Parts: sequence; structure tokens; C-alpha cells
Amino acid sequence: MKTAVVVFPGSNCDQDALKAAGALPGTEAAAVWHKDSSLPAGIDLVILPGGFSYGDYLRSGAMAANSAIMTAVKDFAAKGGLVLGICNGFQILTESRLLPGALMSNDCQHFVCKPVTLRVERNDLPFTLDYKKNEIVTIPIAHGEGRYFIDDEGLKRLEGQGCVAFRYCDASGTISPECNPNGALNNIAGITNERGNVLGLMPHPERYSEKLLGGDDGAKFWTSVKKWLEGGRR
Repeated sequence: MKTAVVVFPGSNCDQDALKAAGALPGTEAAAVWHKDSSLPAGIDLVILPGGFSYGDYLRSGAMAANSAIMTAVKDFAAKGGLVLGICNGFQILTESRLLPGALMSNDCQHFVCKPVTLRVERNDLPFTLDYKKNEIVTIPIAHGEGRYFIDDEGLKRLEGQGCVAFRYCDASGTISPECNPNGALNNIAGITNERGNVLGLMPHPERYSEKLLGGDDGAKFWTSVKKWLEGGRR
């Protein structure tokens, strides 16, 4: 498994992503600069990491979506390559239209940084194979603009196509406004494209990839991708 982590001006989770994605035996991860026009050969996974690309100028992710490297990322995704956008990376995916909808300011109007519980809605994605459907996991968030929004027609299509991958929930798996940290529609924490090879999510699995960090529920992201690739599913 070979991973490319795209680094934008203002990225601050790129090193975390590099370490988490390259920690398993037989894996490697390398940084790719936003001004590069191509991805390294043999890449299996592209990660758009968290942070504040371009200082969130204009809108979060708006300028990064127009970086030179994004043409290569779009081509990679169109060919079935795996793309994971985390937090600011999710914002970049929506701004580049690789995923539908938008990420808006939290309804509480302030930055939220804490572990949250999520319900795994799908375990048949390249990123979720090692989770159980409806499994409850704890992964931290850290964002000021994480409120997922899409128009009514888009939401109906998203739900109808089974493109919601994770939802905010309580410890029992119940979905309610009380366990929604940012006001996201339908408690949506992460979505995928219809094909399932592009995933965007606000929580940070790389920050909970080993128990030393406070939890390891995010580790299954990386074992899932490795399993998917070893199974020849591309």
C-alpha cells in the first residue's frame, strides 16, 4: 500500500496522516506538494489532510481545490483510485466537486475540538472493511466549519444511494441532535461518492490510530484499505 499525502500551505495534519498511513508492514507514505502536477507512480491512496489550507481564505478548501495537484487527484479518482479527505480535506473534496454538498460554520458558532462517537453506516467501502456495520467508534474532531449541508434533492439522492458512511451518534448508536457537534444535516460525519472510492469525513482517524494517542478506533481505516488492495479490488 503506497500513500500520497498532499501538503498545502496551512496543512497541519499531514505528518499525522503520513505516520498513520505508513505504519503498517508493507506500507509506505510520502508527501506531495500542492504545486506538483502529478502523483508519484504506483500510488494506491491519496490523502487530503486536515488543517487550514491557504488560511481558509475565501472559503475553507476553496483555494486548495484549485491547486495544481488537484487535476492529478481528480484523474486518479476518476480511474478508481482511493481518495480520503479528512476535515479540511473533506472541505477540499466538496469545493473541487469530487463530493457533493458543502461544509458550513458549526451551528454553535465556535471551534469544536473533542472526541466524538460515530456510527459506521457502511462496512463495504475500501475504508471500512474492518469495521462492523453499525459499529460505534470514537474518533476526535477539530473544526469550526464542519456542518455538512446539501439541498433537499441532493440529500435525498445521497441517502438513497447509500453514500453516508458515518453519522454522529451517542454511545448506544442513537442518532439525535444532542450528539451532533456541529449541526450537520442528518448527523452526517462522512460521505462517499457513488462509486465508493472517494471518502470525505470531518473526524480525524489518523489522530486515533494508536492507543498512545488516547484511542485506536481510527486504525481500522488503514487496515481496511490495505485489505481492500490486497484483495485486488481496484
